Amino acid sequence: MKFTLTNSYRKASFAFCLVLLLISAVSAQDFAANTSRRFAQQPTGADVTVFMGSKNKNIGEVFLQIERLTSLRFVFNADIVKNTPAVFLSEQTYELTDLLNRIGEQTALQFKRIGSMISVAKATPQKGDNFREEKTTFEETALPPVNGTVKDAQSGEPIVGANVVIKGTQKGAITDENGNFTLDLKEGDIIVISYVGYLLQEIKIGSETTLNIKLEEGSTLGEVAVIGSRGKARTDVNRAVPVDVINAKELQITGQTELGQMAQFTSPSFNSAKYGINGVANYADPATLRGMSPDQVLLLVNGKRRHQFSALNLNVTLGKGTVTTDMNSIPSLAIDRLEILRDGAAAQYGSDAIAGIVNLGLNKAVGKGAFRTQYGQTQVGDGAGYMGSLNYGFKLGKEGSYLNATLSYNHADGTQRSDPYTGRIYFAATQPIAREDSMRAAKGVWPTSTSGTPFTVSKYGSNPLTAIQTFVNIGYPLSNGWSLYGFGGTSKKDVKAEGFFRNAIPTDANSNVSIYPNGYDPDLPGTSKDMSGVVGLNRKLEKGWNMDFSTGYGRNTLDLWAKNTTNPSMGASSPTEFYVGKSSFGQSATEANLSKNFDIGGLKSFNFAIGSQYRIDFFKVSRGDENSYKEGAVVGKASGSSGRPGIAPADESDVKRSNIGVYADVETDITDKFLVATALRFENYSDFGTNFSGKLATRLKVSENLALRGSVNKGFRAPSLQQVNNAVTTSTVQAGAIRQTKQLPSSDPRLKSLGIEDPKAETSWNYNVGVTAKAGEKLLFTLDAYQIDITNRIIISEALTTTAVPAVKTLLTGTPIQEISFFTNHLSTKTTGIDFVTTFKQNINENSRFTASLAMTFNKTEITDVKATPSQLTAGAANPAAILIIDTISRSLIETSQPRQKVLLSLGYQVGKFNITVRANHFGEVIAWEKPTGGFHRNQTFGAKTIYDVVATYNVLKNLSVSVGGNNVTNVYPDKVFNNYGSYFTGQTPYTRNAGQFGFNGAYYYANATLNF
Repeated sequence: MKFTLTNSYRKASFAFCLVLLLISAVSAQDFAANTSRRFAQQPTGADVTVFMGSKNKNIGEVFLQIERLTSLRFVFNADIVKNTPAVFLSEQTYELTDLLNRIGEQTALQFKRIGSMISVAKATPQKGDNFREEKTTFEETALPPVNGTVKDAQSGEPIVGANVVIKGTQKGAITDENGNFTLDLKEGDIIVISYVGYLLQEIKIGSETTLNIKLEEGSTLGEVAVIGSRGKARTDVNRAVPVDVINAKELQITGQTELGQMAQFTSPSFNSAKYGINGVANYADPATLRGMSPDQVLLLVNGKRRHQFSALNLNVTLGKGTVTTDMNSIPSLAIDRLEILRDGAAAQYGSDAIAGIVNLGLNKAVGKGAFRTQYGQTQVGDGAGYMGSLNYGFKLGKEGSYLNATLSYNHADGTQRSDPYTGRIYFAATQPIAREDSMRAAKGVWPTSTSGTPFTVSKYGSNPLTAIQTFVNIGYPLSNGWSLYGFGGTSKKDVKAEGFFRNAIPTDANSNVSIYPNGYDPDLPGTSKDMSGVVGLNRKLEKGWNMDFSTGYGRNTLDLWAKNTTNPSMGASSPTEFYVGKSSFGQSATEANLSKNFDIGGLKSFNFAIGSQYRIDFFKVSRGDENSYKEGAVVGKASGSSGRPGIAPADESDVKRSNIGVYADVETDITDKFLVATALRFENYSDFGTNFSGKLATRLKVSENLALRGSVNKGFRAPSLQQVNNAVTTSTVQAGAIRQTKQLPSSDPRLKSLGIEDPKAETSWNYNVGVTAKAGEKLLFTLDAYQIDITNRIIISEALTTTAVPAVKTLLTGTPIQEISFFTNHLSTKTTGIDFVTTFKQNINENSRFTASLAMTFNKTEITDVKATPSQLTAGAANPAAILIIDTISRSLIETSQPRQKVLLSLGYQVGKFNITVRANHFGEVIAWEKPTGGFHRNQTFGAKTIYDVVATYNVLKNLSVSVGGNNVTNVYPDKVFNNYGSYFTGQTPYTRNAGQFGFNGAYYYANATLNF
């Protein structure tokens, strides 16, 4: 593919270079100012030396310079140093103790060393004429320093890096490698202890001088989140936009073994259902947010964009015509927390973030590890699965460094939920054949009537899979304040999907009785491989600028086979195994980001960010072996491997595109109560042009415990490379003739003659208003209402036939193609909804605790406008109104295939070493449509269901816990498809493939063990 630079693209490239130059200039200025300094970051022992230049320095500059040149961190109340005078330091090398003494003499500050931290306090002078010459001490009202230890309540392990802050101040400490801290307190102070993945705890100080603090695992609305803002991190009740924070413990306690299913049962806005006999959905679960499309949610890892799946979902199921991002390619034990931003964010992160963002925060713990194993199976006795995952964090020899690595193995057997087969096997005139008749037929005795018990001929259920995955997360402090970071991993998943039964009626187009005299079920195995890697540098400059440079690459490939099948057109010479072909998608992204919190008079904070991203997408489709797509010599038989035709040379593709984005972002606390955030982004794509997006958000604190918030977003989603470049050819036999169905790529010139334009970006307006409230630290809740309007929504058209559409017949004259489909911007939609999230916790006594959470969402997506079918396409038709680019079935996939209500209630009780959790998961009704041959469309409503999960955990040893649990313990199944409907497929698919609620496997029981070391 040849790319040319348009004027707008040149402008975008210039803007990108300008941002890089700005960042480089700031960095160079800081570098020049520090050329005489010692750059090597030093350990935190007593022999630390620091080289200081000669000049008057603001105390903040001094602290920052010491932190940058060492591994030390200053902890202080901002009010203490607010009016501290500048200090003068001669140009020389100082021992740390001497340096701090000199600073204390000039500033009336006193310092106390606690491991790698230095606490700063105001000192009171003794009697004397010259304060700087007198010895200083702490204020007389202070108690002796309070020493404390923070540990995990269950394991007893020390928690490293926990925050201990005096409530209402910025004074605090951070626990060291043994979980210890020291803090100067006075009677009546309240300290707040927090750490990611644990519940906040408040303690009122009396006369004690030693504290032993135990934190309980679990998340609350008070969890600090970083996604969606380049300003300071905030808890959800203080944010202008809604964010769910789900910690690793909450994910693991679901009993699920894949990350997507863990999120499905912990976030009401997130949906990821399992499917069987459903094309690409067999290999990557379609995952959605707020009832929208899989490609309208953006997945990030550590705040960086994750590559998409390579293959396009073309089956009649949720997400038809879209590409998902495979969350299940990342091992769950590598995740420290999952953040779900329920708000549009295209202005901040680019394309796809219409419905919101899912960010996976990786584990970076050091000096400790975990091994987790689980075994379980369904109540029916199938679907047995076992998982083993190992995680460990290494320190790389320097304070603040880490290498956290995860290795995971997961295997699950398939399940079988088909009904007895009610279709024909041998002759159209016979009834369903019985097992003993089938055995006779295998010996050459062909029956003409039935006897015995009906049986199943194909498998419909969860697909067997085996996955091996790795992931690493690395950080390393360099000299002069620079830090190196990186993360990435690999995943290999082998999935065996199933096809529909091919009968043994000799005249049937898909039968091949010379090889399979009793019919056959195609096996459709596939191997999905993912690899990704990101490396970056960040730095906090002396004047407060934060810099971040990164580059990364990710790739997915999907190899597909067809086995236990034939190419019917080849007759007896057909092989029974075929390589179908490969799809590949790769993405490289290079980013530069710069931000600073300015001190502007009258404003409590003012954070400004600017940056750019250059991204290249790659998409490739490679052919299968010749027999998988060839047309054989047998007349009246379908060509290509039955169940999954191979990729023909004419359908191969190898394309790429680039885009450049530039953004600016401002977030400011105008007052303590009033927050405003805004962002603007410009993007230019090499294949379809430019786009502007923007965001405005605000939060008003009515009181300390009540806040109002709202946001408006103008977003977009670029058409994926897979949508505009994918081509698929399939064949069937009708009236003894081969009929080819072709999905045309957007570049096919024939589409222009039908009035079909190239797809352009979807655009959206996203509105959110909400309220957040809390009653102390026990009860918190958020309530948000939203509306998302999308214009130019991209869909894949219905199959337009030469018999029904004269213009198509004229276009395809002289070709074997009888049906075509294509991608186009054809719809406008509106999604409205309400999200409610609340948490409650209560200590019953010293050894027992009760927690509860309720999260629910109610939403509805409806098509608000459908463009007229182009006149070129309806030309010559007897009934132009009957020529539709989208019909009722495809409309239902957008509007009714996902539950409009989802409620998650969780109750937990802990007493001593024992913990029990009960969850109720309610899924609203869904509706699926079908069109019988020669008939009118009809639908079926699948009723709302509630399923219950129970898990009990016991801490056998200090570092060992075991759990037993059951998911869907009341063995609830979705409603079955009416057995007289075509989508029942004569018993092969008793549960609908055209909508998704919670799966169809019934009760699942498991036991697991977690060893921490």
